[in-house]
Amino acid sequence: VSAAMDTESTYSGYSHYSGHSKKAHRQGRDRHKSPRSKDGSRSEKSVTIQTPPAEPLLGNDASRAEEGQDDNWGETTTAITGTSEHSISQEDIARISKDLEDSVGLDCKRYLGLTVAAVLGLLVFLTPIAFILLPQILWRDDLEPCGTVCEGLFISVAFKLLILLIGTWALFFRQPKADLPRVFVFRALLLVLIFLFVFSYWLFYGVRILDSKDTNYQGIVQYAVSLVDALLFIHYLAIVLLELRQLQPMFTVKVVRSTDGESRYYSLGHLSIQRAALVVLENYYRDFTVYNPALLTASKSRAAKHMAGLKVYNVDGNNASGQSRAMIAAAARRRDSSHNELYYEEADHERRVRKRRARLVVAVEEAFTHIKRLQAEEQQKAPGEMMDPREAAQAIFPSMARALQKYLRTTRQQQYHSMESILQHLSFCITNNKLPWAFLERYLNPGPTLQYDRDRWFSKQWTLVSEEAVTSGLQDGIVFVLKCLDFSLVVNVKKIPFIKLSEEFIDPKSHKFVLRLQSETSV
Repeated sequence: VSAAMDTESTYSGYSHYSGHSKKAHRQGRDRHKSPRSKDGSRSEKSVTIQTPPAEPLLGNDASRAEEGQDDNWGETTTAITGTSEHSISQEDIARISKDLEDSVGLDCKRYLGLTVAAVLGLLVFLTPIAFILLPQILWRDDLEPCGTVCEGLFISVAFKLLILLIGTWALFFRQPKADLPRVFVFRALLLVLIFLFVFSYWLFYGVRILDSKDTNYQGIVQYAVSLVDALLFIHYLAIVLLELRQLQPMFTVKVVRSTDGESRYYSLGHLSIQRAALVVLENYYRDFTVYNPALLTASKSRAAKHMAGLKVYNVDGNNASGQSRAMIAAAARRRDSSHNELYYEEADHERRVRKRRARLVVAVEEAFTHIKRLQAEEQQKAPGEMMDPREAAQAIFPSMARALQKYLRTTRQQQYHSMESILQHLSFCITNNKLPWAFLERYLNPGPTLQYDRDRWFSKQWTLVSEEAVTSGLQDGIVFVLKCLDFSLVVNVKKIPFIKLSEEFIDPKSHKFVLRLQSETSV
């Protein structure tokens, strides 16, 4: 206290605060005294129970202050937290360790699958070459001479192996788009089929050719050619199972975001649940608008304010169920009048957004007009004195920064657009000679998630929740959920109905008619 009383104003403020606190203490003590009547009997006791707010105490204060805040709230607001930014709890440690274990497991599974596929592919391509070279190495002198047909088979094997190599590279050796929780069933079946196929060929080759040292070299080469032909057919089977089978639409899925109810419809073919979830997420990043949790704070604060104003008076005793029923009834009575408040709040917000939008459009148009004047002046200067687009963007940005900042705060998009990203977009528009509306398109309407930086995404790691096995195929009525940290996507699968079309023949003569004219008419 002595350190705080350096000046007279500070001391007077401290004395005023002490007097105020003592007065409040006396009032609280008098209020908690048991009131008695004149005859000494105790009067009836009334207890006021206020429901706990739906949000923390700091959140309620923020929601109450949100109504009267001005447009410069981001510059004059100070947030006070109770924990350090470097603090960590036991739950955080457990979660981090679990994430590390999961990431290590996913990496091991990914590299193990790639290693097995690479080893098997190398074995497949070396097997026909080994079939042809082993007799030349082991019993070269006993082999029959290779004629013209045998030498032509060498060319056939070489080109077929080249085609198989290119097709395998195009189909299998692609960068994975995601880490799936389970293996891809058809891919695993194809790997098993190829292994059994090559193993059976090696077994037959070892028993019938290596042990007996067959001297018919043309027959050995034809045996290797048959192996390459069979591998080409297996590659065709892989194309059908992995690529062509899923192209025909068979199901319609409805994807709903749990927070704001935004929904989309997609058509899918024969896919497993995990691969359908992957397709849904790819389309989500492209089609859904970016998730903005700031848009949900207004409704939450309004609901918390309504519930915090309800009071329940309990005279008989402490009955929790009776208090809950009284709260529900009071909330139902207040619901009839709350729609007016919601209507005026939304109308006022729309008015403010239109006003900020108009100011922003005017500011941007003036800035781009200034750019045109600068470009006309730059053409008259020497080539070394001309400004690059980055310098031009930095020159005109201050004239529109204020209006853009206010508009982004009003629409609650300020967390998605940094000053550096706005300058880059402005310089890009100047470079490509875009008009003001092309520059404003990114800020007037919220875009999809892919439009923003990865650091500002609220959904990076997803969890698939399904009652059915994730490797099973899609069926009518299946529902699965994709969860991330802040929200989830609920996917409902419906089968496309069987459509029956019938043909109805229309006789061309039925369209003809005869106009009969009477003699007494004027026609």
